[in-house]
This record gives sequence, structure tokens and C-alpha cells, in this order.
Amino acid sequence: MEIDSVQLPVPADCNVIVGQSHFIKTVEDIAEIMAGSVPGAKFGLAFNEASGPCLVRTAGSEPALEAAARDCALAVGAGHSFYLVLGPGSYPINVLDRIKACPEVCRVFAATANPLQIIRARSAQGAGILGVIDGSSPEGVETEADKADRKAMLRRFGYKA
Repeated sequence: MEIDSVQLPVPADCNVIVGQSHFIKTVEDIAEIMAGSVPGAKFGLAFNEASGPCLVRTAGSEPALEAAARDCALAVGAGHSFYLVLGPGSYPINVLDRIKACPEVCRVFAATANPLQIIRARSAQGAGILGVIDGSSPEGVETEADKADRKAMLRRFGYKA
């Protein structure tokens, strides 16, 4: 068995949600979650089928984002993994609970706009996701000024009153 890391090729200004699912129905269900949660959201979705023809299944509202999700799926190559690329202005916080509640979704590994590496195991059978490296390591502890900046950012984005 081999263990390696794969840098996800996510476009700038986009968020990505990476998870594991157990059924091809995931593609349509997550696309419906996106349409029902954030009408008009730009997104692309790819799911790596793990049996039968073992295809990368895709859906989306924006061809470039669908291609980006497909590229993530192909780069990792892990069966039953999905990659939801959210375009600018769409955020995981708006859909994450609904995605986690989707009956086919087994787990979510990451939901981020940071550079993301997938820690992958590969065997003769295929590949699987062991975990992720999301962004960078801490460089210190926030100061009072940093706390004020964090609180201001949340209000600027409209997540706090």
C-alpha cells in the first residue's frame, strides 16, 4: 500500500466540499440540495463511482466549475468520494448541514476555501481518502486586535448582526 498527498486543483475564489458517499444517487441529490438551498448558486459536482463502469459522474450549474470538480475527482481517484466546487459568493455554511443530512453521504472531510491536500491511500484495489490538510498550520495566538478583526469580518459577510 502507498500513502501520498494530492493537492486539489480548486479555482481561486472558490470553496470546495469533499466527502464520501455510498451511492450514485449522490450526484442528483447534492445537485438538488444546491438548487434548493441557494437558488442561482454557481457550482460543479463530481462523484467517483466505485463499481460497475467506475465513472466520474458530474452535475452542476456552471460548466467551468463542473470541470474543476471533475479534475479534483480525477486527481484523487478515490472511489465513492465527491467534490463540490462552489463558485464565488457561495459558501459551505449555506449548504453543509443539508449535505451532511443527505442519506447517501457517509462523511465530510473538508469544507474550505483554503488550499487543500487530500491524504490518500492506494492499493491494488483502488484509492481511498484517509484525511485532509486544510490550509496552513497556526503561526500564533490571536490578539485583542485579531479578535476584533475576526468579529468585524463575520459582520461584514452578514453572518452576525
